[in-house]
Amino acid sequence: MRPVIKNTIKFFLFLGISVLLFWLVYRDQNWGDLLKVLKEDVNYTWVVVACIMGIASHVSRAMRWQLLTASMGYKIRFWNGFMGVMIGYFANLAIPRMGEFTRCGVVSKYEKVPFSNLLGTVVTERVIDMMILLALTVVVVVTQFKQVGIFLDNYPEIREKLNYMFHSAWMLFIVVAVLVVVALCWKFFLRDRLQGRIRSFFHGLKEGVLTIKNVEHKWLFIAHSLFIWLMYFLMFYVCFFCFEFTSHLSILVGLAIFVLSSYGMVAPVQGGVGAWHFMVIAALMLYLPHMPDIENMAKVFALLTHGSMTLLYVVVGIICVVMFPLYNRDFFENK
Repeated sequence: MRPVIKNTIKFFLFLGISVLLFWLVYRDQNWGDLLKVLKEDVNYTWVVVACIMGIASHVSRAMRWQLLTASMGYKIRFWNGFMGVMIGYFANLAIPRMGEFTRCGVVSKYEKVPFSNLLGTVVTERVIDMMILLALTVVVVVTQFKQVGIFLDNYPEIREKLNYMFHSAWMLFIVVAVLVVVALCWKFFLRDRLQGRIRSFFHGLKEGVLTIKNVEHKWLFIAHSLFIWLMYFLMFYVCFFCFEFTSHLSILVGLAIFVLSSYGMVAPVQGGVGAWHFMVIAALMLYLPHMPDIENMAKVFALLTHGSMTLLYVVVGIICVVMFPLYNRDFFENK
């Protein structure tokens, strides 16, 4: 099957899931009321702060990537690494997980680093990121488990609503749809590969994954990893100050909702659309069950926060797509 056809099928499959999830979350929303809140009740200064923190996290990610590639004997320029990272996030908005391949592809083209080696370093990054997320999950469970239990005991209607959300026919349909997508991806995109090409590819992949052992400045690598996630959390947490109803929530509550939202991003949909919103809305309903109209306000919060970060990826991603070949024009001149 031609790559164009494959990518087209992938795009529409994942787009369909995204649209379905988003529709399920917002199908009862009064959009007039939502727009009124966005116009009158939002402190957009904190959105700008969140965007700055988001850029800072990606700058750090680009610098951490330089450390990994240097351990293999390849020195990539910072701006190529940063633009590659941002183009990758931009690509993820079209097809989930496509960003990792796109990022490695564009940087490999200009830095003369084997694609499979770069992909191996990205796999290393994902392993480190997952370890940090799991550690944060443990912190949330330890600090918030009792409080969550008390909330559910005091407000059985919230517990029943959450149970309904997770056990509804729609949720079963979503699970089945995800399984169908996985099966189709396996059949059309993953099964038929040349054996020799796979062996060569995974050899480079393994070399890239093992680069962490050879990183020269290990403490700097650890510092970047922690800083990236600190910025991820803070760019989410400061959005609480955009709204009066969330401005009083503690940093531990913010961490709990952030962790839940991070798992929403794992869903096989473009940019976590729908799944991310669902997790954030459910968490806010859990922590603010006494607030009038909490469900609608939580939907507004989720839409603004996710929309702001998505807009950031679109704007910066497009700028990087344009600037990448211009920054590397010497590559073509010397070719």
